[in-house]
Amino acid sequence: MISVENYAKVDMEIVQQLKAIVGEQYVFVDEESLSNYAHDETENLHFPPEVVVKPRTTEEISHIMKLCNDAIIPVTPRGAGTGLAGAALADKGGVLLSTERLNSILKIDERNHQVITEPGVITEVLMDEVKKVGLFYPPDPSSRGSCFIGGNISANSGGPKAVKYGVVRDYVLNLEVVLPSGEVIWTGANVLKNSTGYNLTHLIVGSEGTLGIVTKIVLRLIPLPKYDLLMLVPFRNLEQAGEAVSEIFRAGFVPSGLELVEIDALKIVSKMVDSSAVPVTEDTEAHLIIEVDGNDVDVLMKEMEAISELLTKYDIGELYFADDAQQKTELWKLRRRVAEAVKMVGYTIEEDTVVPRAELPALIRGVKALGRQYDFNVVCYGHAGDGNLHIRIHKEGTPNSYGDAEMNKCLRAMFELVYKLGGTISGEHGVGLIQKGYMNIVMKEANLRIMRDIKRAFDPNNILNPGKIFDQQ
Repeated sequence: MISVENYAKVDMEIVQQLKAIVGEQYVFVDEESLSNYAHDETENLHFPPEVVVKPRTTEEISHIMKLCNDAIIPVTPRGAGTGLAGAALADKGGVLLSTERLNSILKIDERNHQVITEPGVITEVLMDEVKKVGLFYPPDPSSRGSCFIGGNISANSGGPKAVKYGVVRDYVLNLEVVLPSGEVIWTGANVLKNSTGYNLTHLIVGSEGTLGIVTKIVLRLIPLPKYDLLMLVPFRNLEQAGEAVSEIFRAGFVPSGLELVEIDALKIVSKMVDSSAVPVTEDTEAHLIIEVDGNDVDVLMKEMEAISELLTKYDIGELYFADDAQQKTELWKLRRRVAEAVKMVGYTIEEDTVVPRAELPALIRGVKALGRQYDFNVVCYGHAGDGNLHIRIHKEGTPNSYGDAEMNKCLRAMFELVYKLGGTISGEHGVGLIQKGYMNIVMKEANLRIMRDIKRAFDPNNILNPGKIFDQQ
């Protein structure tokens, strides 16, 4: 395998060849452009590439990959730059390949409930377009208004509706992929069942741009639910909020969304968006946002009433029902902007943990204890319905976990707790650059060896997003 010391530099000859492939106006080597693509939403990291390239077609990407593979130049694929694991950072230099110009929805197949799209389409745009014909693409990450569907494929994103409908991988039927060699393949077929050899589609989903560059995506869709109801439940005890999540499912309910936001995070985001939609009182420690959806509004009302009755055994405040679309939108806006808000006030380190949902109270309790032990402030929020808790950390003088020995010690203790509770180190953000050092907590060396062998089979020269998920050996 190629080590970082042996990668070739991008010289003017390579730049001219890239310009010949995509056009001079889509190749950037100026300092401002390189700086703009040197970061995503991961902590405060900054890794400028040597050149930024913005191709428009599969064929152009194929030529770029062949050029870089022959010259042994690292290539970092990038979507909208909303990632939180550093998977789109060009920490090895080389070529930053942006998919932002591959931004067309190619076909909505109403008869077969499918859509064919390019990777640079904003997720919410895709959702809105299929909604116009009565269809539904459920995965909806909090950044859906800015993230690309290709990035969602790369990280196997989830979002609030994953609790009922599943994650991105559950909707991907087929992918067109450019391999590091420049070869172009389709990974599957546009069918709902496929038992033809190894499942390369599922292998690519969640591979964080380390195995190939996705250029076309075939997604299955489902009928759009006609109604949804939303309520907010304030809890005076954070752990009880976590316990209530498991209780709702044990009672036989499957909400379409079940989100937890602790009060410190809620106070921060409420100030940022200047909203009074959510009552914030001093005796509240957390809120649950509970949504149900379906095609019979009377059934949904009875379900909400039953959930409300179930929650009365906990120490809760007054339940808040969103009466109209505007109130629902405001509640979801508050939830979706939590990560942005807490980062702005110093909670720059985010960890994407996931445990069996019955273990949420133990995870919350353990994380708070670690904060006291290692002297950091912490806020918790996330997709409580599937046990996916986002943990945001603020430690004075420590904006990044990456490369910080003391913070790495804290995070290792946190991930060991997660593993002890039956969980793992990422539910939807991916491993990328910042969490790869903790992979040995949750995986045996045999697992990592198999992953490295897969990487080697796809990318023998180790040029495509090298050093993400794990270091090649």
